[in-house]
Amino acid sequence: MLTLQDIAATRMHSHAFDEGNPLAERNTSRAMWLTIAMMVVEIGGGWLYNSMALLADGWHMSSHALALGLSAFAYSCARRYAKDRRFAFGTWKIEILAGYTSAILLLCVAGLMAFQSIERLITPLPIHYSQAIVLAAIGLAINLICAWLLRGHHDHGPGSGHHHDHAHSHHHDLNLRSAYLHVLADAATSVFAIIALAAGMLWGARWLDPVMGIIGAILVTVWAIGLLRDTGKVLLDAEMDAPVVEEVRDVVAGCDPSAIITDLHVWRVGKGKFSCVLSLVTHSRLSADDFRNQLAVHEELVHVVVETTSISPAQVA
Repeated sequence: MLTLQDIAATRMHSHAFDEGNPLAERNTSRAMWLTIAMMVVEIGGGWLYNSMALLADGWHMSSHALALGLSAFAYSCARRYAKDRRFAFGTWKIEILAGYTSAILLLCVAGLMAFQSIERLITPLPIHYSQAIVLAAIGLAINLICAWLLRGHHDHGPGSGHHHDHAHSHHHDLNLRSAYLHVLADAATSVFAIIALAAGMLWGARWLDPVMGIIGAILVTVWAIGLLRDTGKVLLDAEMDAPVVEEVRDVVAGCDPSAIITDLHVWRVGKGKFSCVLSLVTHSRLSADDFRNQLAVHEELVHVVVETTSISPAQVA
């Protein structure tokens, strides 16, 4: 005969809903140190050779280094505090908070890039094109190496084998994916710098150098706003438009057409993983466990609480 302790043991579970990403953590740290080294070289070279595009690329690399550093730090903190009971739904949102903070600082960097580019457009200075082009090319190479380090590690991860294609976008490692996209944006800024410097050296289009700096600032701004939107949505639990919400409603309707959902809360607690609190009023004798078992087919629902209130037709009449 089962005891109360035996029954309780079957319902106990860990609140560490995200497994982490050790390989991504190591490669993010490597990419960060490479970027810091190149950032120092590009910023110094930009001032020395009077290239605003090169300087802008260096500042963009500083934001890139910051984003990678925050990502690595967030991975470390999330892993360190994974079993800390103070975190009711795990530590995954530490990674999201790092991405949000990085996006705010990126907007500040973009503003500085734009200001310096406009200043240089109004008051142009002589540029040492050959040296600046070499440094920009080296910066681009570093970006490509970082992209290679981060390749493929922002995918679905363990537990992504379910068949709901519309949920795949939620399975990305948002922390690493933001760093990866930043690497690609930084590579594009390096390309802009090379084009501007080459045009200035070959055709005397000196104005193109600060213009490319402005374009780089716009690129950083667009990327930062996108990151703010994505991470802010997770931090504010604005997930009630996610496809999994309709899946919950469909499961309830299929299990008991008479059931009425009186309260429903869904929020993300990991990469492609959601918590759900559901309250129902029904005429049937189905228990909360019956609804919970039906919802279990959706692997993205890792923490489900169901409350049912059974009302007989006679009570309604």
